[in-house]
Amino acid sequence: MTTFLTGLGILLIGGFFYGLFMERFFGADERKTPAVARNDGSEYVPMPTWKCALVHLLNIAGTGPVLGPIQGILFGPVVFITIPLGCVLAGAVHDYMIGMISMRDDGAQMQDLVRSYLGKHVAWLFNVFICVMALLVVVAFTYSPGDIFVISFMKQQAAVTNPWTWAAYAVVFVYYLLATYMPIDKLIGRVYPVIGSLFIVSAVLIFIMIFTRHLPLQDLTLENWRGLRPNMIPLFFVTVACGIASGFHSTQATLIARSLKREKCGRKVFFNMMLMEGFIAMIWAAVAMGVMGKYGLSNAGNANRTLVEIVNTLMGDKAGFIVMAGFIVLPITTGGTTMRILRIMLCELLNIGSSRIGKTLVGAGMVAASLALLFIVKFQPDGFAIIWRYFAWSNQILVVFTLAVATSWCVKQNKSILFTVVPGAFYLYVVSSFILNAKVGFNLSWDASYLISGLLSLVFIAFFSFKKITSKKSL
Repeated sequence: MTTFLTGLGILLIGGFFYGLFMERFFGADERKTPAVARNDGSEYVPMPTWKCALVHLLNIAGTGPVLGPIQGILFGPVVFITIPLGCVLAGAVHDYMIGMISMRDDGAQMQDLVRSYLGKHVAWLFNVFICVMALLVVVAFTYSPGDIFVISFMKQQAAVTNPWTWAAYAVVFVYYLLATYMPIDKLIGRVYPVIGSLFIVSAVLIFIMIFTRHLPLQDLTLENWRGLRPNMIPLFFVTVACGIASGFHSTQATLIARSLKREKCGRKVFFNMMLMEGFIAMIWAAVAMGVMGKYGLSNAGNANRTLVEIVNTLMGDKAGFIVMAGFIVLPITTGGTTMRILRIMLCELLNIGSSRIGKTLVGAGMVAASLALLFIVKFQPDGFAIIWRYFAWSNQILVVFTLAVATSWCVKQNKSILFTVVPGAFYLYVVSSFILNAKVGFNLSWDASYLISGLLSLVFIAFFSFKKITSKKSL
């Protein structure tokens, strides 16, 4: 329990002061925001700060900070230190910097920011990754709530042959289309804050149950520290993904950046909501560890079934019903805004603009591609695990892109690059060593993977350091 409480202190107290520091570092001021300057009633719509914060929390949360940490407990109590440190120093900085840079760049979306700060060639590579990752998000966050609904509420197996499974998927896709095309303040701006509030309340209730149910939480000791696998770093950070740092969040930060009334609201929306996601990740890592230690878990190999089992064990049928309803809605809200982002990006890339026919064709294409991928993975024995693995890895790749954008912005503004280039180099090390070693990647040994990844990270730091030096000379 001591390690868990220490981690919470790092997250909440350390995060609060580091957030203040990053706000001063960025230089948030009282200039007009895109929401005010370009209010169009659809994409650029000013909303209250509290509403922006809750919308953003739902956009970035989904079941990522739940399912990832549930799988992350396999690494032991070190999760209670790595999650908060990673969240404060990388995840929250990532979300805050990209959201604020978007506001300074007239509400530009990620593909435009990459083109502006990293060049058109890098932008094409980014566009490929972001389109693939967005499809993976939509499919993963259709698969997860659909299966949870069938398992938890229908009391049936979410088998590929069960018509209720596909009916649940169909309902989710109908909502996605509504969230994709309706003005942001009409559906997302009204419904998401309510769901976000319930999400926070349910997280607090689960947090209280850690203590009232006396769940046993391991502490980090020299013995279990020595027992960590040497490949812990890449595997852990790719597995937990959203609860620490997520490149996917950059697409959501640029979306809500078009609705903030003041720059000074950015820390509350971007930085603090990532801390909240880290808090949720910590809670679920602790609950999963505690329930496994006290009651055991019969479905430990399946994240969705494990989630259902944990909730039923702690809360019983009635309270568990309410919580599970939340876990069905959460990924759906994230999937809806993801499809909206994908639609905006594809329309801009294809130069469709406001063409109704063009938007309809893009929407039809997105649904067709998502259904095709969902159909393929559903027939795999470990379908969700497969798609989550690919989503998690591509998600961490996007962290590198985003922190590279933030570092390039710092260079242009003649600011220190330390706070963005170091976490960027770390995540480059994580994703490159993971894919170099993976059987679906280059299948190299861990030693070779670590060596190459270390060199790539040094090149990353050296590149931006050189840009920083040359930019100073040109001033």
